[in-house]
Amino acid sequence: MKIDHLCYSLLVFTEDIASVTPINEIAKWEALQSAIERSSIGSAFALFRSHGIEPILIKGWAAGRFYPKGTFRPTSDIDLAVAAGDFEAADRVMRAYTGRGLTIDLHRELRHLDTLSWTDLFDKSELVELDGSPIRVLRPEDHFRVLAVHWLTDGGWFRERLWDFYYAIENRPADFDWKRCLDSAGPIRRRWIISVIGLTHKYFGLDLTELSFADEAKDIPQWLVKAVEREWSSGVRMLPLYRQTSDLRGFLTQVKKRLPPNPIHATIDMEGSFDAPTRIHYQIGTIFKRIVPGISKFLTAKREQYR
Repeated sequence: MKIDHLCYSLLVFTEDIASVTPINEIAKWEALQSAIERSSIGSAFALFRSHGIEPILIKGWAAGRFYPKGTFRPTSDIDLAVAAGDFEAADRVMRAYTGRGLTIDLHRELRHLDTLSWTDLFDKSELVELDGSPIRVLRPEDHFRVLAVHWLTDGGWFRERLWDFYYAIENRPADFDWKRCLDSAGPIRRRWIISVIGLTHKYFGLDLTELSFADEAKDIPQWLVKAVEREWSSGVRMLPLYRQTSDLRGFLTQVKKRLPPNPIHATIDMEGSFDAPTRIHYQIGTIFKRIVPGISKFLTAKREQYR
């Protein structure tokens, strides 16, 4: 597998889009970024498969493939999940290719993002074609759950990512199984996912007419509405503290961001109920759950900085 092919493909593509007139600079840039993403995904799959590892793509293009043609969904990296038994080997492969045109966020299965077993998720995953390459993605029902939990884990910060849910529902396959999507992960997570659908309806006008759970989706907890609106107006995204080792101001900003903990993130982190009367016990719980691992990661990153 030759990463050099990625550079050649992008050069040809850049020449192609440059010859198209008229085209505005934003559209040209979006087309180039989309080409880079697609080519990078194909290269990443070829790389891991050459080492006997079969990954599953999550987020990114896996979500964007349901967007209308010509609608750009920006992404910063390629999120790939692999079986726990393949993770160490996959990590070595990824590190060996760092700086060669591939930016990969590697996941050891799906951890907190879903409760179904990796075997179940993998067995029901699908191969879809991307520019001639077979790319493995989760079944749409499973990917919807993963996207929802990931968005909530981030504290609902990224408002525009609600478009993922809008288009995933608007352009869902005819055989989309809502029972598997909503019920397979249990009643607590069912409420989480339906609340995300409700937020998409409230802020982006998602049509709920054909959904049997429409009334439930419209019944969004008021604390959740207040929390997302506060998050959107804050202008500060929660980032890992260990990435702030060389930026004191950024570190202090992130510490302040965590006090008190985001109520959405805390509820998800503690596998909590959206209908509980208060968030305080979840916020206290997440502080104690994360303080020791957080300090450990920060100190490790600090040591790496001075090597």
